[in-house]
Amino acid sequence: MDGAIDRSFAGELMPAVELVDPAGKTLNLAALQGRPVLVNLWATWCAPCVVEMPMLDNLADEFGDRLRVVTVSQDLRGAELVEPFFAEKKFRNLEPWLDTENELGFKFQGNLPTTVLYDASGTEIFRVAGGYEWDSEEARAAIEEAIGN
Repeated sequence: MDGAIDRSFAGELMPAVELVDPAGKTLNLAALQGRPVLVNLWATWCAPCVVEMPMLDNLADEFGDRLRVVTVSQDLRGAELVEPFFAEKKFRNLEPWLDTENELGFKFQGNLPTTVLYDASGTEIFRVAGGYEWDSEEARAAIEEAIGN
């Protein structure tokens, strides 16, 4: 894992990108204000992404209602690849959101995985480009510090 916490984009607003799930339900990221959100861009073909997913699922479980974890697939074939992946991994807390136009990838201008933490008002606190140990003490401490109680 080679990612590190980067605060150089702190203060940027969460992009108003509309995501869709395999059933066709939509989610506008900008409408998620009210509690902190951790947005993770990933793809089924990205090895570090696949390694991070169970860690992010556990993080969502650990923080509960204090933090929403939104995983957003950048797979061009969308649900065709993402649904079987989610079925196989049996995530308890993650939802299979799709960014079929790769809008977030262009907005974040990073490689995969890229993960961005926003506060409850939709303002960026930090991001990590590249694989990261989301189950580490460093990760938990940074999230706790950022979201407070």
